[in-house]
Amino acid sequence: MAHYVGVDLGATNVRAVVADDDGTVIGESDDDTPHGPTGITVTEAVLRVVREACDDAGVDPEGATAAGIGAIGPLDLAEGAVENPANLPDTIDRIPLTGPLSVLLDTDQVYLHNDTNAGVIGERFYSEQNPDDMVYLTISSGIGAGVCVDGNVLAGWDGNAGEVGHMTVDPQGHLTCGCGHDGHWEAYCSGNNIPRYAAYLHGEDGTDTTLPIDDPDFSAVDVFEQDGEDAFATHVVDQLGHWNAMGVANIVHAYAPLIIYVGGAVALNNPERTLDPIRERMDEMVMSNVPQIQLTTLGDEVVVKGALASAMTGGTGDHSRL
Repeated sequence: MAHYVGVDLGATNVRAVVADDDGTVIGESDDDTPHGPTGITVTEAVLRVVREACDDAGVDPEGATAAGIGAIGPLDLAEGAVENPANLPDTIDRIPLTGPLSVLLDTDQVYLHNDTNAGVIGERFYSEQNPDDMVYLTISSGIGAGVCVDGNVLAGWDGNAGEVGHMTVDPQGHLTCGCGHDGHWEAYCSGNNIPRYAAYLHGEDGTDTTLPIDDPDFSAVDVFEQDGEDAFATHVVDQLGHWNAMGVANIVHAYAPLIIYVGGAVALNNPERTLDPIRERMDEMVMSNVPQIQLTTLGDEVVVKGALASAMTGGTGDHSRL
């Protein structure tokens, strides 16, 4: 019997699943993503959760047929590694993935994708509505998109197509992104940066607020919890809607999708307050056809399921490769 491994390496968590030859998950494991001291520590965490998932499934790791990985970027596909991830500490400059996992599983069939490309593979593979032109957008600790055009998932020569969170939405560049550049969508609307954006807005107008702006533990959760109760929090959420809609409009103009699935912790935990402002602004921002915009059908498993679908289909997500 064939067995397949799917891995989701995010900035916050790493998880692995093992499935049998019909795609039924029979083992899984997850852990926090290490934030140092080096990238090798992250590699070791990936290998550990894969071993634990195999153990949970009662499968020898060397018995796996293939594996798929959906990982934070940027990627170096030629080397099978993550290079200088924007949402992890600077000491983590390189995370080897395909080589070490190939050794553990004793297979050269290890397919590495940007996490959002794994997401769009997952949506195409598992969702009932899976046209040839679609996007999976994540709004989480970072922002990115997996894009499928004319039935082809766009990877780019180095695996970094779809890094839409690093599109410039604010030409004034008031906020600096984790990648070091100014004015990026991710600098305003990612889960990691929403508190920074709220603090910036508060410094601009000094509006009274119950938000704990100066608390080191101030988070995006505080902003959304106070939306509708605190006028300043509501203002912040409205501004996030503006930047998110601008980013989505750029995606629509670039790729002309029929449907955009949205996932990631920010969207999954605040679906109406994330998606409704985008939908409401599309007609005034988009000159072409407005796509359907909906929450991912796969919840927070979209990346790991996409990685699994990649493993089962030779890295493509194409049902005809089963």
